[in-house]
Amino acid sequence: MPALCRDCLASFDHAPPRCPRCGRPRVLAHPELFDLSIAHLDCDSFYASVEKRDDPALASKPVIIGGGTRGVVSTCCYVARISGVRSAMPMFQAMKLCPEAVVIRPRMDHYAAVSREIRGRMQALTPLVEPLSLDEAFLDLTGTARLHHAPPAVQMARLAREIEEQVGVTVSVGLSHNKFLAKIASDLDKPRGFSVIGRADTDAFLRDQPVTILWGVGAATRAELGRAGLRTLADIRRLAREEMIRRFGPSGARLWHLARGEDARRVTPNEPMKSVSNETTFDKDIAEPEALDRWLWTMAEKSAARMKAKGLMGRTVVLKLRRADFSALSRQHRLEEPSQLADTLFREGQRMLAALPERGPFRLIGVGYTDLTQSDGRDPVGDLLDPQAGRRAGAERAVDAIRARFGAQAIGTGRGFTKPK
Repeated sequence: MPALCRDCLASFDHAPPRCPRCGRPRVLAHPELFDLSIAHLDCDSFYASVEKRDDPALASKPVIIGGGTRGVVSTCCYVARISGVRSAMPMFQAMKLCPEAVVIRPRMDHYAAVSREIRGRMQALTPLVEPLSLDEAFLDLTGTARLHHAPPAVQMARLAREIEEQVGVTVSVGLSHNKFLAKIASDLDKPRGFSVIGRADTDAFLRDQPVTILWGVGAATRAELGRAGLRTLADIRRLAREEMIRRFGPSGARLWHLARGEDARRVTPNEPMKSVSNETTFDKDIAEPEALDRWLWTMAEKSAARMKAKGLMGRTVVLKLRRADFSALSRQHRLEEPSQLADTLFREGQRMLAALPERGPFRLIGVGYTDLTQSDGRDPVGDLLDPQAGRRAGAERAVDAIRARFGAQAIGTGRGFTKPK
C-alpha cells in the first residue's frame, strides 16, 4: 500500500507505524494515495491561530475571536473547544462555558493579508484554486505531477508543512476524487490532519452517514428529510432519483447524487462574489427607529466602501435583522438600476425597515447588495420621483475622493456624526 511521511515527505510501498527515514509517526497510507488529485485545504481555527502566532503568550490559553457579551463567537481555538465553545455560539454562553478564555475582537484586514499569503502558495502549485472563504479552498492538482515532480498527495503534504513552518498556522487537508468528498475528508482528522477518501472507499464510507453530512443540508432540510423518513444516506439511496425529485424538487436530484458520492462540480478559480454586506450585533437590543437608522447608515457605508473597492454594483438590496430570541428576519428589494452607493443602500434599507410589521427590539442589523455585476461608472441622475438622487451621488463621490486622499476619518457625513449606541 502506498505510504507517505507527512514530516519528511518520504514515500514507501508499505505502511510502517513510523517513518523509516525520520522515525516520526505521521505516516499516511492509502491504496489510491498517489492517484487522487482534488484537494480541500482548511486552516485550523484560522483567526485564533493567527492571534496565537502573533502573541506566543496565548499559545496554551483558550482564545475566542468575537466581540462583546452580545455578540457571537467568530471562531475559537481547540483549547476553548474542549470546554464546549463553538463558532456562532452567543458570547455570553461561551463565557459561561470557558470563563478563563481570552477574547479578541476580529482583525479582518489582518486575517485577509495572511489568507492572501497562503493562497499565493496554493496558486504556485496550480492555477485551479477555488477559495471558499479566507481560511479554506479547493485545489485541482490534475496534471501537476510532472511540473512539480511529485504526485498531488506529496504536493499537499509539502504545502501543509510550509504553511505551518513559514506562515505560522496549521492546516488540515482532504484528498479525494471530487470536491464533496475532499471537503468531508479535510474535517476527519483536525487539527493538522490529512485524510483520504478514495473511489473504492466512497460507497462504504457514505452509506451510514447522517444526511447532515451533505452539502446544503441545514436544520430546515434535515427536518424535511426526517419527515420523509430519510435520516441517513442509506435511506436516500433506497429511493429512485425521480422519487427524490418528486418529493424535494430540483434539490432532490443533487442530494441523490451526493448520497452516492457523485459530484460533477469543477474547481473554478475566481468564482464571482455573490453578495457584499456588513452586519453588527448591538450591546443591547434596539427598537428605537432613530437608533436603528444610525446603525443602518454605518453598515451601509461599510458595505458600499467594499463595493467601490472591488468595482462592483448590485441590483438587489438585502436587509437582515435578528430578533431578541435569535430568530432571523430579512427583506430584499430589486432596484430599477444597479448601484454601489451607500446612499442607495441606506435609503432602500430604511424603507424596508420602516415597512416591517414589527418594531423589534432587534439584536442585530445588516445591509448589503446582491445580484452583483462589474461597475460601469454610472450613478443615479435623478427622476421625478427622486430629483435629488444625482446631487446626493455627487456628494458621496466627493466624500470618497477626500477620504482616498486624506484618510477614512478626514470627513464625515451628517448621519455619521452621531455615533450609534
